[in-house]
Amino acid sequence: MLPGVEEACDAARKAVDRLRGHRMLRRKSPEVSTESLLRGARASAALEGAEAHLEEVRAGHANHPLVQGALRISSEMGPLVATWHTAPRQVLARLHVLGARDIVASEALGRPRDSGTPSPEEVAARLDGLSSLLTSPSKAPALVAAAIVHGEILALKPFGTADGLVARAAERLTLIDRGLDPKTLVSPEVGHFERAEEYRQAFEGYLTGTAEGVAGWIRHCAEAVITGARDSQALCEAMQRG
Repeated sequence: MLPGVEEACDAARKAVDRLRGHRMLRRKSPEVSTESLLRGARASAALEGAEAHLEEVRAGHANHPLVQGALRISSEMGPLVATWHTAPRQVLARLHVLGARDIVASEALGRPRDSGTPSPEEVAARLDGLSSLLTSPSKAPALVAAAIVHGEILALKPFGTADGLVARAAERLTLIDRGLDPKTLVSPEVGHFERAEEYRQAFEGYLTGTAEGVAGWIRHCAEAVITGARDSQALCEAMQRG
């Protein structure tokens, strides 16, 4: 395995397991999931430059189209999981429809871009490879698969708009589908946002295609999951205190 990746995956798994063992989740799991999705949407939009206070988002007063797009994505995360395992290309198109509805013309929603770099032909070929990864049996840790999905979509920019929202949602869907976070309790988006500079640097490393660059990206994604798990753990503890 790539340097440091096995240890990073183990640490992320332990952080999620600690969260899943919290006694508040026996009664409040749906509430924690809802809040996690809300926080994740706000963080994902902020990484695209659309920052809003959490209370504004919660109250429905954040009107930036990227914030609204991220919220629409979060609201359909659960229903999309079942399709993600069998038809990921279809789900990616749906994520773009949700995320970019107020940004591009309706005829461009869910459609791959027809120009730019990487070329549309390369994008199509690599998305085919990504679909094979997601629909085939694999012994790869959930976190590794999720990080690769996230990195590939960021790199390919398949739609040309709202690709970051799509990439981070795809990462989260993979973590849910592969069993690391089946109840949607963890917001890796929060971890990416809190480590925004590291996020960008790690992605630059991923783009090099070197073993160290890819390993650094996966390690960053593991830290994002750990941060997201801690955020939800703190939420559980706040609920416990009343």
